[in-house]
Amino acid sequence: MLSRVNGLSRHFTPDSLREHLLARSVRADTGCLVVHGYGTRRGVHQKVAGRAWAHIAAYAVFVGDYDPDLEVDHTCGVADCIEPAHLRQVTHAENCRDRTRPPRCRNGHEREVDPGTGTYRRVCRACNREAQRRWRQRQSAEVAQARVAHGRG
Repeated sequence: MLSRVNGLSRHFTPDSLREHLLARSVRADTGCLVVHGYGTRRGVHQKVAGRAWAHIAAYAVFVGDYDPDLEVDHTCGVADCIEPAHLRQVTHAENCRDRTRPPRCRNGHEREVDPGTGTYRRVCRACNREAQRRWRQRQSAEVAQARVAHGRG
């Protein structure tokens, strides 16, 4: 069964993998079992036990019946959670359907609702407008610098 997990070191047995995952995880106040993988960033998917994703390895060892054709989804929404009760296998389409965009962009602007789909727009118009303004300033500075270099400015 563990041989079906992509990137998992072949030296792990179900018992040793279970011990390895539990030794690298901490119980959060929310009930999540948060694993500390190889990376330094927290709140993102973690890799452990070779190059395997921690939540997939946890599903295979704690829950069993792992199907590599399906995706392991977090019902809690915490990417580095390996709590077996928070993991389920779903199709890719169902996994994508469960995702929702937050009502604010990462810069704090209110997202607009797309009238065609009824969901929040993927791109924030205020952030896009600011990015275009910065790009135009860089371009005009490069053009001015090129004119001066060629004696036309």
